[in-house]
This record gives sequence, structure tokens and C-alpha cells, in this order.
Amino acid sequence: MDTSKEYAKSLDHQDPLSHFRDEFYIQEGTLYMDGNSLGLLSRRAEQSVLQILDSWKQLGIDGWTQGEHPWYYLSEQLGEQSASLVGGKKEEVIVTGSTTVNLHQLVATFYKPENGRTKILADQLNFPSDIYALKSQLELKGYDPDEHLVQVKSRDGREIKEDDVIDAMTEDIALIVLPTVLYRSGQLLDIKRLTDEAHKRGILIGFDGCHSVGVVPHQFNDWGVDFAYWCHYKYVNSGPGGVGGLFVHERHLHETPGLSGWFGSDKDKQFDMDHTFQPAQTAGAYQIGTPHLLSVAPLIGSLELFNEAGIEAIRRKSLKSTQYMMDLLSNELQGYGFTIGNPLEDARRGGHVCLEHKEAARICKALKDKGVIPDFRSPNVIRLAPIAFYTSYVEVWETMQVLKNIMEQKLYEQYENKRGVIA
Repeated sequence: MDTSKEYAKSLDHQDPLSHFRDEFYIQEGTLYMDGNSLGLLSRRAEQSVLQILDSWKQLGIDGWTQGEHPWYYLSEQLGEQSASLVGGKKEEVIVTGSTTVNLHQLVATFYKPENGRTKILADQLNFPSDIYALKSQLELKGYDPDEHLVQVKSRDGREIKEDDVIDAMTEDIALIVLPTVLYRSGQLLDIKRLTDEAHKRGILIGFDGCHSVGVVPHQFNDWGVDFAYWCHYKYVNSGPGGVGGLFVHERHLHETPGLSGWFGSDKDKQFDMDHTFQPAQTAGAYQIGTPHLLSVAPLIGSLELFNEAGIEAIRRKSLKSTQYMMDLLSNELQGYGFTIGNPLEDARRGGHVCLEHKEAARICKALKDKGVIPDFRSPNVIRLAPIAFYTSYVEVWETMQVLKNIMEQKLYEQYENKRGVIA
């Protein structure tokens, strides 16, 4: 392959998304490769926060029903605008809550142990917060998580085999909750196949889309996924603590949410103040509390960019960027002890590159001191994510040159091989 900087420049020249880079605040002298943990601020997201602040300043309580973005309907409107990111219908998606709160809501709704089906099926490599929530929900129903939470084991510590998940879909499973993309290795699961196999066995299935929404197109409605939930602060660039999202398939919209709250009411009846809950006939019913307006505001501007670029174009560039990074690694850093831990095939890879190295924590510290912002995941993973909106191919090339220099000069040896408080 051509490993020259000139080749990277030629890729940028051909990139149809390159102009979106100007929409983001990028710190000079920094190579930001951590957009899979926290996306950068865009100028439009900043502007939409200022718009919401201004509506509060100018309108006071009338901001709920007046202004450019009336607050009362904003969660539903943003749900409709983000539905294309997950392949949902407008009534199936709502912007609300946080990842774990939404998971609690959905499991409280769809986990109905009966007739010998009492167990929840998850996986061994899932993000800890999901497992905490599932164990909590089992305990609330009076079940011992040690017996009733089944976690599919990984054969290699990196990936989960779909065949192993399907084999675990036994007659005692009531509900399945899996990630769309594994947060360490970046493995993209075959969502459609797993959903089809679960439904053949009469099992409901939901997915955590935190590491895929905004970088991988989905077709949750067409695939028949029962529910899904995700954050927006990674690939969707909605800011730290940004409000999350959830999807409920249209066939379940008649269900009363397991955790009822006032803002899940039918919008036309909400202010009747009746003590009998009358849920919305959309995913809006799954809202629990009042929308967090200042945390949801950045999403207004962020979604404008997605609607202009299109998720399919974003996916194409993401795959091309991660492949370019892996090619450079294979050509430029052979013999330095790195293993590519993510799937190599496009159809099985999410939005980041997973590098495994026994000195990963030290290497990450050295990278950061050299202006590269990576992401460490215990015990030995360096995650690097070139983001379609704002990462250039030249930046990918420069990142690999910095890494090569660190390894050649053994600069990592001056650091302790131990993660920081926030890895």
C-alpha cells in the first residue's frame, strides 16, 4: 500500500464529507481519536444550546409551547428526526433519559417471567452498566441473578459468536439483551439473525446501540427488533451527559410502560392531571420525567448534520477510515507487539479500531502527551476511532506516525502501566 502522507491528502481531497470538519471545534495540535467515547462539539450544537437558553430568557414558562423549538414537544420531534439513524418509524423513537435509565424502563416493561421462562440472556463482554441493571431487575422480581442471568461466554475474550448466543436461547429464557457493537473489540453483531432466531423461540430481544448509533445504519423496524436504547454523546455528538434515546417496535406500542411517569402521558391529556395514567400511543409513553432541556438542546444541531450527510455516507467513510488505519498499522508497526482485536470484515466491524498490547495503558499515556487522544480499556486495549464528520485521513496517517515514533523510541517506558481514574 501507499503509506505516504501525499496519499492521505489525496483521500481527503476525494472525501465527500470533508467539508463537515469545519462544523466542529477541533483543538489545534490535537489528533482526536476518542469520538467513540465523547464526540466533539459542533458549531450547530452550540448554537442550538444558545437558542434554548434564549427561549428560557425571553419566554420564561411560555417556552413550553412557544418559540422555534417548543419544549413540550421537543423530545418527540427529536425522536422523529433521529429515527433514520436506527431504521425506526417516527412513532417508535423517543429522545429521553440515559442509557441505563432507559434499559431499566424497557426491562421493567418487557421482562415478564412466567411458565418456566424466568431467565435473562446477556453476554460476557457487555458494558458493566447493562449487567448491573439486568441484575437489579432480576432482584426486583425476586430472582437470584447468579441463577437467572445467563451470560454467553466469549471463546477468545474479544468476540461473541452468534451461534453461541443462539445455542443459549433455551426454553427458560424470557428476555435477551445484547449490544449491537461490543465496546472493547468493536464487533458488530448480526442483529437481524439474532432477532429472527429469538422470535422463532418466542423470546423478546433488545439491543444496546451505544457503540453503533450514529456510525452504523440499522433497520430496527424491518428486522423486528423488540426494543433498543442508546446514548447520543458518542457518535451523535450531543455532548457530555447528553440525553439518550430508545426504540420500541410498533407492535408493542399498546404496552403500558413498566415505569410510568407523567411525561409519558398522551400529550393532549397530560394536563388533565388525572391520577389514572393515560400513556401516549407512541414511544413517548416510555418517558419518565420532564425533558432535560439544556442536555437535549445540543441534539437539535447535531441531528441537522446527520440529516444532511446521511448515515449511509457516514458508514462508508467510517469503514474506509478504520481500514486505512489498520492497513497503516500492518505496514508501519509490524514487530512492535500489536494485535488488531476488532473484526477485519466490514460487515462485522463497528466504528473503532481495537489495538491490543501488553503495554496499552503506558502507550495511551504516551500518545496523549504527544497530542493524540486515545481511549484505554482494561486490561490491554487501545481504542482509536476516526470519526467521519471531523477526522481527516491525514490525521489517521499522523496518528500512526506518532504511535510508530513512540514504539521506536520506547517512549512509553517512562509511564506507569496503570490506567488513570477515567481510562
